[in-house]
Amino acid sequence: MLIVCPHCNSLNRVPPERVAHDPQCGSCHQTLFTGEPLELSDANFERFVSKNELPVIADFWAPWCGPCRQMAPQFEQAAKLLKGRALLVKVNSDDNPQASVRHRIRSIPTLLLFRGGHEAKRQSGVMPAQELVRWAGV
Repeated sequence: MLIVCPHCNSLNRVPPERVAHDPQCGSCHQTLFTGEPLELSDANFERFVSKNELPVIADFWAPWCGPCRQMAPQFEQAAKLLKGRALLVKVNSDDNPQASVRHRIRSIPTLLLFRGGHEAKRQSGVMPAQELVRWAGV
Protein backbone atom coordinates (compact mmCIF):
# COMPACT_ATOMS: atom_id res chain seq x y z
CA MET A 1 0.00 0.00 0.00
CA LEU A 2 1.15 3.56 -0.69
CA ILE A 3 1.65 5.93 2.25
CA VAL A 4 2.68 9.58 2.01
CA CYS A 5 5.28 10.50 4.62
CA PRO A 6 3.82 13.18 6.91
CA HIS A 7 7.30 14.65 7.40
CA CYS A 8 8.78 14.91 3.88
CA ASN A 9 5.81 14.09 1.57
CA SER A 10 7.65 11.16 -0.05
CA LEU A 11 5.62 8.20 -1.29
CA ASN A 12 6.37 4.92 0.48
CA ARG A 13 5.26 1.44 -0.48
CA VAL A 14 4.44 -0.48 2.71
CA PRO A 15 3.34 -4.13 2.64
CA PRO A 16 -0.02 -4.39 4.49
CA GLU A 17 1.43 -6.88 6.98
CA ARG A 18 4.09 -4.26 7.99
CA VAL A 19 1.64 -1.44 8.74
CA ALA A 20 1.32 -2.52 12.38
CA HIS A 21 5.13 -2.56 12.87
CA ASP A 22 5.86 1.21 12.80
CA PRO A 23 7.34 1.42 9.29
CA GLN A 24 9.73 4.27 8.51
CA CYS A 25 9.95 6.56 5.49
CA GLY A 26 12.50 5.41 2.93
CA SER A 27 13.62 9.02 2.36
CA CYS A 28 13.72 10.78 5.74
CA HIS A 29 13.65 7.61 7.95
CA GLN A 30 11.01 9.01 10.30
CA THR A 31 8.04 6.95 11.49
CA LEU A 32 5.12 6.97 9.04
CA PHE A 33 2.44 6.37 11.71
CA THR A 34 2.89 8.51 14.80
CA GLY A 35 -0.47 7.86 16.45
CA GLU A 36 -0.94 11.63 16.63
CA PRO A 37 -2.89 14.02 14.41
CA LEU A 38 -0.73 15.56 11.71
CA GLU A 39 -0.89 19.24 10.76
CA LEU A 40 -1.47 19.74 7.03
CA SER A 41 -1.55 22.91 4.95
CA ASP A 42 -2.81 24.10 1.58
CA ALA A 43 0.59 23.08 0.20
CA ASN A 44 0.44 19.38 1.14
CA PHE A 45 -3.22 18.55 1.85
CA GLU A 46 -4.32 17.35 -1.61
CA ARG A 47 -1.25 15.14 -2.18
CA PHE A 48 -1.54 13.61 1.27
CA VAL A 49 -5.24 12.82 0.89
CA SER A 50 -5.13 11.65 -2.74
CA LYS A 51 -2.02 9.44 -2.57
CA ASN A 52 -2.53 7.63 0.75
CA GLU A 53 -4.17 4.23 0.49
CA LEU A 54 -5.18 4.28 4.16
CA PRO A 55 -8.31 6.27 5.01
CA VAL A 56 -7.59 9.89 5.98
CA ILE A 57 -9.75 11.74 8.52
CA ALA A 58 -9.36 15.50 8.32
CA ASP A 59 -10.42 17.86 11.10
CA PHE A 60 -11.02 21.38 9.78
CA TRP A 61 -10.73 23.73 12.75
CA ALA A 62 -9.63 27.21 13.93
CA PRO A 63 -7.83 28.25 17.13
CA TRP A 64 -10.55 30.75 18.16
CA CYS A 65 -13.33 28.12 17.93
CA GLY A 66 -14.55 26.80 21.32
CA PRO A 67 -16.05 23.56 19.95
CA CYS A 68 -12.80 22.98 18.01
CA ARG A 69 -10.84 23.21 21.26
CA GLN A 70 -13.29 20.69 22.81
CA MET A 71 -12.80 18.38 19.84
CA ALA A 72 -8.96 18.49 19.92
CA PRO A 73 -8.38 15.99 22.79
CA GLN A 74 -11.01 13.63 21.35
CA PHE A 75 -9.32 13.77 17.95
CA GLU A 76 -5.92 13.08 19.56
CA GLN A 77 -7.33 10.05 21.39
CA ALA A 78 -8.92 8.76 18.17
CA ALA A 79 -5.55 9.12 16.40
CA LYS A 80 -4.01 6.78 18.96
CA LEU A 81 -6.89 4.30 18.66
CA LEU A 82 -6.75 4.30 14.84
CA LYS A 83 -2.94 4.16 14.48
CA GLY A 84 -2.07 2.03 11.46
CA ARG A 85 -5.71 1.84 10.32
CA ALA A 86 -6.33 5.49 9.40
CA LEU A 87 -4.39 8.74 9.26
CA LEU A 88 -5.81 11.70 11.21
CA VAL A 89 -4.92 15.19 10.09
CA LYS A 90 -5.78 18.71 11.21
CA VAL A 91 -6.25 21.68 8.89
CA ASN A 92 -6.42 25.18 10.37
CA SER A 93 -9.16 26.78 8.25
CA ASP A 94 -7.91 30.30 8.92
CA ASP A 95 -4.36 29.55 7.78
CA ASN A 96 -5.37 27.25 4.90
CA PRO A 97 -8.31 28.80 3.08
CA GLN A 98 -7.74 26.93 -0.21
CA ALA A 99 -8.32 23.49 1.33
CA SER A 100 -11.32 24.82 3.24
CA VAL A 101 -12.92 26.37 0.14
CA ARG A 102 -12.17 23.37 -2.07
CA HIS A 103 -13.91 21.04 0.38
CA ARG A 104 -16.82 23.41 1.05
CA ILE A 105 -16.19 23.83 4.78
CA ARG A 106 -19.07 25.95 6.09
CA SER A 107 -18.77 25.36 9.83
CA ILE A 108 -16.09 24.13 12.17
CA PRO A 109 -15.18 21.71 13.47
CA THR A 110 -15.95 19.60 10.42
CA LEU A 111 -14.56 16.10 9.91
CA LEU A 112 -14.08 14.64 6.44
CA LEU A 113 -13.30 10.98 5.83
CA PHE A 114 -11.38 10.31 2.61
CA ARG A 115 -11.05 6.88 1.03
CA GLY A 116 -9.00 6.53 -2.14
CA GLY A 117 -8.63 10.31 -2.30
CA HIS A 118 -12.39 10.93 -2.39
CA GLU A 119 -14.65 12.24 0.34
CA ALA A 120 -16.65 9.35 1.76
CA LYS A 121 -18.25 10.96 4.84
CA ARG A 122 -18.70 14.36 6.46
CA GLN A 123 -19.65 15.29 10.03
CA SER A 124 -19.83 18.70 11.71
CA GLY A 125 -19.60 19.30 15.43
CA VAL A 126 -17.83 17.76 18.40
CA MET A 127 -17.65 13.97 18.54
CA PRO A 128 -16.26 11.76 21.35
CA ALA A 129 -13.23 9.66 20.38
CA GLN A 130 -15.03 6.29 20.51
CA GLU A 131 -17.86 7.62 18.36
CA LEU A 132 -15.32 9.00 15.88
CA VAL A 133 -13.70 5.56 15.63
CA ARG A 134 -17.12 3.95 14.95
CA TRP A 135 -17.95 6.71 12.43
CA ALA A 136 -14.70 6.05 10.57
CA GLY A 137 -15.59 2.38 10.21
CA VAL A 138 -11.98 1.16 10.03
